[in-house]
Amino acid sequence: MSDLPRRSIRCIVGLALAVAIPVPGFAQVPEQPVVSLSASASMGVPNDRLQAWLRAEAESASPATAAAQVNALIAKALAEAKQYPAVKTATAGYSTQQVAEKGKPTRWHVTQTIGMESGDFTAAATLISKLQDEGGLLLSGMGFSLAESSRRAAEDALTQQAVKSWQARAQQASQALGFAGWRTGRVSVQTGDASRPYPVMRGQVASYAGAAPVALEAGTTDVSVTVSGDALLEQPR
Repeated sequence: MSDLPRRSIRCIVGLALAVAIPVPGFAQVPEQPVVSLSASASMGVPNDRLQAWLRAEAESASPATAAAQVNALIAKALAEAKQYPAVKTATAGYSTQQVAEKGKPTRWHVTQTIGMESGDFTAAATLISKLQDEGGLLLSGMGFSLAESSRRAAEDALTQQAVKSWQARAQQASQALGFAGWRTGRVSVQTGDASRPYPVMRGQVASYAGAAPVALEAGTTDVSVTVSGDALLEQPR
């Protein structure tokens, strides 16, 4: 072996030893032991808001005639809705479509929708029934949800539960791993909800003249809170 390769080997070994040997005067800080944990809490909260959509339809050879019929139905419905202050009502979509079928005169189909929202299910059900029975409107759809205040109240209560559960898990992990204690590191709180399936109505969607208000099944919404984070483990003193 020549002198050049020997010198190269000695230089490499010397460099490796220099890196491995700690420099005097610089203390090495031990890495903080960390355990990552998560805990969740959830509950089913009864839905307390109702949303419904009803529509007026008319068809005529004249688009103006069809529009006038729809406008009259909607005006009558809005006037009736004012008798129910607990129900918020507003107009929504409006459409005009030409209907052409082979062998038949061209017709025009006009549709307008009104939307309503309320926390008073009895008032909303009564109004929906009346607008169908007497107002000539058709129910397009209906849904239920949580009011923002109800959601926040549920999330606040669940956050307390999830935090306590997370703390209990951190304590258990610290003891199981043989550490003297722990302290909180970085922690995050996440919220979420999911509506459970529910029927639009019990029985038939349409109501009939003189019938009682439609029966509503609001269902519940699952609200959940998850706490995730690091517990910094303390060495025995």
